[in-house]
Amino acid sequence: MHTPTSDEQPIVNNQLREFAKDLTPPFIWKLARKARSIVRRSLTSAENRQENGGKRQELDIYWDPKMAEVLETWGEGNAWHEIRLLLVRRHGKVLDIACGTGRVMTIVQKETGLDVHGCDISDFLISKAVHRGLKSEKLLVCDATNMPYEENLFEYAYSIGSLEHFTQEGIDQVFNACKRVVNNTSFHMIPVSRSGKDEGWITPYQAYFNNSVGWWTRKAEAVFQNVEVLDSLWEDDRSVGRWLVCSR
Repeated sequence: MHTPTSDEQPIVNNQLREFAKDLTPPFIWKLARKARSIVRRSLTSAENRQENGGKRQELDIYWDPKMAEVLETWGEGNAWHEIRLLLVRRHGKVLDIACGTGRVMTIVQKETGLDVHGCDISDFLISKAVHRGLKSEKLLVCDATNMPYEENLFEYAYSIGSLEHFTQEGIDQVFNACKRVVNNTSFHMIPVSRSGKDEGWITPYQAYFNNSVGWWTRKAEAVFQNVEVLDSLWEDDRSVGRWLVCSR
């Protein structure tokens, strides 16, 4: 049997493809080609994310309507209850860092009566927050690594499931930005690895750092004088939730 050479192989492949196309109903052939295209894009995206290794923050996802839907329910029954308890009987302005669609802002504002403001890098998500009834003057489109607020403008701040998606440098910058604009305490809910090890940059649906409590504590203590770690009820199959309570 003749084995095609490297020069002949593309011709053979094209012949087989045309033969398969002739035997396949047109609508099934179109579906198959579309499915293959989706798989190829998905694999390419995953490869790029792994090669990125946390050196570059992935931002496109924050303009994806599917992500907006995820943000509407992500912390129900766990982190969203917890932030209300952490802020109960406190006073002053509060900043929701990476506020997304504003769902948590609405909950905190209603349950605590606090003056809640929010910022997010995505104007698409901020528009969702305005649409749900939050005042536009309390919302700001900006990068959390360089928040253009006045020094000590807020008494408290919080972020939920956000810090882990930044680069290592970006995490440091967010902590420093918090220290500048928050007079009292900031609360940050982050996932830590179930293994207790520093697993690094992992790439499921949304890539993030899945590291140990110690890794996160060292990051926070490099900026804040006082850092406490509290358990969160949030969890998934890779990670468990922890709150970093950071104050000067």
